[in-house]
Amino acid sequence: MSTLPTRTRFAPSPSGHLHVGGARSALFCWAFAKGHNGQFLLRIEDTDQKRSSDAASTGFLEDLAWLGLDWDEGPQWHGRGGGDTGPYYQSQRLDIYEPFMQQLLDSGAAYRAFETTEELGAARKLARAEKRAYRYDRAALELDPDTVERFVAEGRPHVVRFKVPDDEPIVVQDAVLGEVRLEPGELEDFVIRKADGYPTYHFAVVVDDALMGVTHVIRGQEHLANASKHALLIDAIGFDRPVWAHVSLIFNPDGSKMSKRDKDKMLRAEVKSRGLDSPPEGCGISQEQWANWLADKKSQLETSAAASLAGVLSITLPEINVDDFRRAGYLPEVLVNYLSLLGWSPGGDREQFDRSFLVEQFGLDRIVKSPAKFDRSKLLAFNLDAIQAMDDDQFVVRLQAFCQDFEPEFLEAMSTHQFKLFALSNKERSKTLRDPMDSGWFFVQSDEQIEWPMTKAIRKALCKGEPNGFDRLAAIRDLLAAAEPWDPAHLEEILSTWAETNCEGNLGKIAQPIRVAVSGGPVSPPIFDTLEILGKKAVISRIDRCLANRENAMEASL
Repeated sequence: MSTLPTRTRFAPSPSGHLHVGGARSALFCWAFAKGHNGQFLLRIEDTDQKRSSDAASTGFLEDLAWLGLDWDEGPQWHGRGGGDTGPYYQSQRLDIYEPFMQQLLDSGAAYRAFETTEELGAARKLARAEKRAYRYDRAALELDPDTVERFVAEGRPHVVRFKVPDDEPIVVQDAVLGEVRLEPGELEDFVIRKADGYPTYHFAVVVDDALMGVTHVIRGQEHLANASKHALLIDAIGFDRPVWAHVSLIFNPDGSKMSKRDKDKMLRAEVKSRGLDSPPEGCGISQEQWANWLADKKSQLETSAAASLAGVLSITLPEINVDDFRRAGYLPEVLVNYLSLLGWSPGGDREQFDRSFLVEQFGLDRIVKSPAKFDRSKLLAFNLDAIQAMDDDQFVVRLQAFCQDFEPEFLEAMSTHQFKLFALSNKERSKTLRDPMDSGWFFVQSDEQIEWPMTKAIRKALCKGEPNGFDRLAAIRDLLAAAEPWDPAHLEEILSTWAETNCEGNLGKIAQPIRVAVSGGPVSPPIFDTLEILGKKAVISRIDRCLANRENAMEASL
């Protein structure tokens, strides 16, 4: 057992916002380090230049910060990070890798290979034709040292391969899975430096973990196949092996792997079902982008373009990335709670807890081997519980912060008093922070934007009965116009008194027509709160427009 200070790391490649699987790995690393009075490191693995961008790495940083997973060492960002073992971007560490690469070359543990991409492609094609698995044939080892030296001096493009031992198995001890064994001959000589001079992930991660003092590597089982390569490199260079712990994959409820491509699959299926050959109006995607996307099944639209297309098509994409859940109105503490249950058990029947409990209880011995299934219904139930447990002031603050980030028009359209009333009138029925906005768009629409489609509910509220909703609206209109003060208590007094005389005391017979008139639909917060938030001018304007539409509505209802 290592006596070194516990140091874990999360090392994403900067290819977009954080997938929930990556977030779960980061969470486990963070919790384990904090529970052992250790340090949690963040390192950006950007040696794959095709997949990396500064904007993408910023997305990861935002996601981790939102979840509350602050890193002790790593990229400096909004007061987080720094440290003595950087740089924390692999692309800035090339000089650090070179002595270790040369050590492997000098010892004969690695060698230069000069085959071109075309030559390797032809070899793979031949292997397929002969129905055998492709394996690099070590042709480069047949080159004499003088030839290798001459090729290097000429600047001939080449890679560096690690020479895998032929006569002994590769054994890795895993804290979750136990002994993982790879028999001789199962692993080919793998590339550790690419032709562009950049080290591969396998080489860089081994050097970085060792020099940064990482003691525990906690990651998803998709990386298990890499552990044997890393063990060979660690042993060849002379580093100490860390403790490896590979946690189960996360699946959708139907058993399919939860993937970033799930959103793309849904968009492609919808586009195909509608027979769309060109981008629909308003999605912001050019014809060229559209054609390239449809032609290449492996390509994906940018996040903003995908969201825009989904909006135009009126479909809801599945939440896959942390940012998806943030935008959908989930609370970070709830997502942390739920993710911790995907592959780990606190024991007993307890399922809902805070970060402090997780840090105190988390251990590798309670990580489960079986795959985890992401149950969105359960997550939503957790979120509902958390919202309902908030006091009123806390909910108002959290909803205000959400609107500042994603729906600022609600803050712009309402005074502080109106927004507080809007928040509290929605709290009891909100499962997410987005729910009030999804059902309350009529609050920020102009009076002229309100429409009354003849759905069954609207037809019943406005057109059915004798007198019908239109009749009652016309009768109450002037009474509302004269109402002073314009507040829930006085409005309730006015409408209740009117209902006693004209609706046999049934307030709903006038409240529902008013609700439909001012919102364009049958659902809103409590009617008196709704009227105060909108204000008298908007309420009277919308009632007048609704009454002006009476003839068309009655014809449409027949």
